Amino acid sequence: MKVKRIFIACLVPGVMGLCAMFGTLDYWKKFGPPPEAVLDRAMRLKTIDALVAKLNHFYVFPEKAKKIEAILLQRHQKGTYDGIRSGYQLARQLTADIRGIAKDLHMRVGYHPKMVLPDEVDGPEPMSRAEWEQQSNLFTRLIVRHKATRGMVQTDHLDGNIGYLKLSGFPEAFLIADTYATAMDKLADTDGLIVDLRRNAGGDPESVALLISYFVDQRRRLNDIWDRETGTTVQHWTARQLDGKRYGGKKPVLILAGPDTASAGEDFAYTMQAMKRATVVGAPTWGGAHPTKAYRLGGHFIAWIPNQRSISPITHTNWEGVGVTPDIAAAPDMALVVAKNLMWHRLRGTASLVAAEQ
Repeated sequence: MKVKRIFIACLVPGVMGLCAMFGTLDYWKKFGPPPEAVLDRAMRLKTIDALVAKLNHFYVFPEKAKKIEAILLQRHQKGTYDGIRSGYQLARQLTADIRGIAKDLHMRVGYHPKMVLPDEVDGPEPMSRAEWEQQSNLFTRLIVRHKATRGMVQTDHLDGNIGYLKLSGFPEAFLIADTYATAMDKLADTDGLIVDLRRNAGGDPESVALLISYFVDQRRRLNDIWDRETGTTVQHWTARQLDGKRYGGKKPVLILAGPDTASAGEDFAYTMQAMKRATVVGAPTWGGAHPTKAYRLGGHFIAWIPNQRSISPITHTNWEGVGVTPDIAAAPDMALVVAKNLMWHRLRGTASLVAAEQ
């Protein structure tokens, strides 16, 4: 699911682009951090030990963490990683190894030779815009806000007074709330809505809950999230008040999904489907349900580790490893055509016949 991600990976290209724009790239190369170091055996073991420690402390499945520890250390002792001198290569190999053991697509290791990662990567996520602004500088805020909102939400009006809402991600709720409100105001008077998640990379569970709030008439309980570190379970509910016009719980909603629908995108589709608030059209989704956090491994390495588990109060499970199964199967590139046809018939009272033909 979420994935509570830090923005380091997306900030680097933006920072480098701005440096080039202002003619300071040469300055950065001359006075910036040193180039990638060549790894030796001690550095590789230090990274593996740090990864294992973080997994044992935070990974949502403790028994799998122990299994990963045993196998990684065994491979290190056998010299499996001895030929790896590059941080990038080690990160790729460790990612492949831990995913192969745990079968968890959210898990990965990253490497950033031009950036010394801060210790506070391990710290708590900001819960509001005010907290986020206190934890980051103006330059970072400008880039992150731009990245979080640029092209994330697109709206259109299709023939037959059908609304179209395309979402490419679910940025932090406090960053995207205004955008949601504007989009839903534009779509409020449509007779039915198609939500396109076919290229949705995921994001923040709170953002998912906020958007779902527009599609209900009364407060509804959504997914519970269990936290490994605290052992507590937090219930998530729709918002009582919204900045935009509520779409309501009666008008038909169709959701387009496919293999590139991931994490929080799957959360939205799965929850709306389980609530019987929407019909999912397309192909099975990616299959990653566990909210994830970034942890510093030391130096230039970082690991994204699922530290929470999403549990539907309706199905008592989630979509981890299996994805969201569409109600109506369609090739992803044909899903919009199928959905428009289905919506047209639903609005005219003949949807059951169309659905039976798919």
